[in-house]
Amino acid sequence: MASTPVPRAHVGWRLLALFYDFWPVAALWMLVSAAFNLAYTFAGHDAREYVAPFTLLGWLLWIACWLVAGAYAVVSWRRGGQTLGMRPWRLRVVGPDGGNASTRALVRRYAAGTLSLLAAGAGFWWALFDRDRLTWHDRVSGTRLVRDPKRA
Repeated sequence: MASTPVPRAHVGWRLLALFYDFWPVAALWMLVSAAFNLAYTFAGHDAREYVAPFTLLGWLLWIACWLVAGAYAVVSWRRGGQTLGMRPWRLRVVGPDGGNASTRALVRRYAAGTLSLLAAGAGFWWALFDRDRLTWHDRVSGTRLVRDPKRA
């Protein structure tokens, strides 16, 4: 029976990784927005106009951006346990047994992480008081964020 690695990912490292990951996600959002605005223009609207917020198309754009960010996170976690922002800090998402997490658990992790952020980050700050340093999305998904040791 494999032992579960002790979660050692501090909130500060998590937030630094999240900050680093903002930049590739922002680039993906720009591509999605450009595609929506091109489609909007080709649908007969003036090229100087853009998809207005709080319209049906605006909400669809938000949903598309959320899905693209989720795909980035889940695919990255599935392919090696790390996003680009997690690499400098040697953070890695693992399953309950310390191995790779299932895709279902990673999707659950992303959804719960979104709710954690929308709750003013409460799900992240929870790790400060949790005895195992786990966030809400760690608990909900059954995954863990661990910090790999330095390589010699």
